[in-house]
Amino acid sequence: MHPKHISIADYTYHLPEDRIARYPLPNRDDSQLFVYQQGLLIREKFPAIVQHLPAHAMLVFNNSRVVEARLLFQKASGGIIELFALEPHEQYADITTAMNCTGNIEYKCLVGGASKWKAGMLLQKEVQHEGETVLITAAMQERRSDCFIIHFSWTPASLAFAQILHLMGEMPIPPYLQRKAEASDLERYQTVYASQDGSVAAPTAGLHFTPAIQEALVKAGHPLQYVTLHVGAGTFKPVKADSMQDHEMHAEFIDVDTDTIEALLQQDSIIPVGTTSMRTLESVYWMGVKTYHQPEISLQALEMQQWEVYDTWLQQNPGKEAALNSLLAWMRRQGLQRLILRTQIIIAPGYAFQLCRGLVTNFHQPNSTLLLLVAALIGEDWKRLYEFALGHEGRFLSYGDSSLLLP
Repeated sequence: MHPKHISIADYTYHLPEDRIARYPLPNRDDSQLFVYQQGLLIREKFPAIVQHLPAHAMLVFNNSRVVEARLLFQKASGGIIELFALEPHEQYADITTAMNCTGNIEYKCLVGGASKWKAGMLLQKEVQHEGETVLITAAMQERRSDCFIIHFSWTPASLAFAQILHLMGEMPIPPYLQRKAEASDLERYQTVYASQDGSVAAPTAGLHFTPAIQEALVKAGHPLQYVTLHVGAGTFKPVKADSMQDHEMHAEFIDVDTDTIEALLQQDSIIPVGTTSMRTLESVYWMGVKTYHQPEISLQALEMQQWEVYDTWLQQNPGKEAALNSLLAWMRRQGLQRLILRTQIIIAPGYAFQLCRGLVTNFHQPNSTLLLLVAALIGEDWKRLYEFALGHEGRFLSYGDSSLLLP
């Protein structure tokens, strides 16, 4: 069956409110690890992940850093307008470019209280930075069907937009936590290896890892690699359509360099940490397939659309070595060291994995595309896994427990 015809009603389960982890545990690696290995289910503490990985398996982490995307402005009348910075306007090549903009920027935002933001009204806020007053101004430029285009400007103009978000923004913890962000979230809703500003939601599978666990992995013969996928607000978007063909998958920026692609070529066992890392890796593979069949393809045409793997490329699959070598050759011809572009790939039952041989991931919401991804990897056993976790004090969602899936 084509994944377009999947009914999301088949991918739901009862998640009691008290199983949603509202706060992180005292230590990152205190969480449980539920291991699924060829049908066998085991409960461990997270540090035991080192013992359960296949020999010499490479772990691939998403090093995107969550930005303080929730911005509160107070009107002269005292009312609050809340802006949620989603992603840059199309005029910017990528998120990294936008984050480095100085002086002003146009950004796609959600606006809370938009009806109270009168035409022509400027919102302003002052914050302190190194003993200096920073003035940030927001002006509404355009109203779209799914967002607003906001023009931000600030003085001193030498500051980058990433700094402005850090100075005035709040951490955008998920809405299902049903609480406001607290000081501890600034550290704990961020992986220890986060380095590339741009996400509005954490790649939460990585929240359990500590420097000590990463060091233990390397000592045990597991190489570590890093890719970047900037997680968008669409990761929380529920599937409301009856069948998947009526659901629009969110598109997100990925950033992968040639050294990483070459490392992937040398590995038989690749385990992504998180669904975002998995989507990045599988997207890179299919981009390689495109360059294999279309050597003169443009960078923009390399972007992965939601259904094109199933509609076009599954029947034209040259294999890992041919695809990745073709992509590397294409990048050399283009003079590119890094591949920075969007992917809208959806991984659902019916998908054939090309690079990934397993997955480290948290437990996801019912009726979500993330649950479809898990089902694509381990089939109907996703139900057994989730029942097992619920029956063994599993904590769910962003601050919850982890799983290692080895089909």
